[in-house]
Amino acid sequence: MADIWNSASAIVAPWLTVIGIGEDGVAGLGDEAKRLIAAAPVVFGGARHLELAAALIKSERQIWQSPFEKSVEAIVSRRGSPVVVLASGDPFLFGVGATLARRIDAAEIRTIPAPSAFSLAASRLGWALQEVATVSLHGRPLDLIRPHLQPGARVLALTSDESGPKGVAELLRENGFGQSQLTVLEALGGKRERVSQQIAARFALEDIQSLNVCAIEVVADAGARVLPLAAGLDDALFEHDGQITKREVRALTLSALAPRRGELLWDIGAGSGSIAIEWMLADPAMRAIAIEASPERTERIGRNAARFGVPGLVVVEGEAPAALNGLAQPDVVFVGGGGSEPGVMEAAIAALRPGGRLVANAVTTEMEAVLIGHHARLGGSLIRIDIARASPVGRMTGWRPAMPVTQWSWVKA
Repeated sequence: MADIWNSASAIVAPWLTVIGIGEDGVAGLGDEAKRLIAAAPVVFGGARHLELAAALIKSERQIWQSPFEKSVEAIVSRRGSPVVVLASGDPFLFGVGATLARRIDAAEIRTIPAPSAFSLAASRLGWALQEVATVSLHGRPLDLIRPHLQPGARVLALTSDESGPKGVAELLRENGFGQSQLTVLEALGGKRERVSQQIAARFALEDIQSLNVCAIEVVADAGARVLPLAAGLDDALFEHDGQITKREVRALTLSALAPRRGELLWDIGAGSGSIAIEWMLADPAMRAIAIEASPERTERIGRNAARFGVPGLVVVEGEAPAALNGLAQPDVVFVGGGGSEPGVMEAAIAALRPGGRLVANAVTTEMEAVLIGHHARLGGSLIRIDIARASPVGRMTGWRPAMPVTQWSWVKA
């Protein structure tokens, strides 16, 4: 048996046990979890977790290191020897279990979950968890909550610390959701559990415990910054200097880009970042890199990304095609600006993975000629988008045409 444990390729049984523990500590653990903790040669966890299980731990304790990757490496280095990891609640819901599973095969992991903070919060409030938006703000920007702020929605947000609820209340108030009811649920399941309700605009809760969940019943004031769920958001929602793919064209462009979950988009000549931002709003798993030459515009893209709740948008300042070097390979490319410059379209086509999609828009005759040439050589779809808007003509109304847009869509073989 010793030879089996010494051969990494021959490991056939779980050696790593990940145990969820709640604020009730040992009292909330089952017999199997208690036995495994007591028998473990080493137990990893946060200071709070190790303290909660202190009565059971009979051997080595390893508190999480900073950066956390050091602890992951320490666990991986013990592969084949019994290891116990303590985690909060459900280790695979925004937890350490998912992090470890990226390095360790699932067949080598035994998991004993406890109720998650979201489950406990929903049970206290009587909310159907499947009907609630859940988001972790633990160590992540509060802006991530913005896409979930829909009138009548219910949101559960796990915060980082005692200042999290106040930050959430301020964000709600500043964006026109000040009348939303904010319930702060602290230390759920433990002796210090507390549930408090406040109106966001009048939030004044003091001495909040660091372990807390914010439950939001969203109420939108007149003029609240509600992000519609359809593509083609109002131009006025974006900060821009006029360099923006206009609403109607943007909706058609996103349709042509055809977002699929988890894909990576390059937005070349991003301007205000509107295409990349709406791409990321399609699903939390979407990824995008916005490439923009203007320093002022790159800063503006970052501000827009935060205000739309997609702070994960990567912004690269530089001129294409040089700025494309070294970027992760895209699944989809959009060329909205600079495509007529030498080498830009060729670099985008070369970088695109097989089966990937490319969409390029032209408003100048020079860029239109580039797209017509690529269409003639490579095929794909070539369309012309003409938009006219009603506007005053003296005391009457007439149609004022916008600049036409030529759009080429293509799939790489």
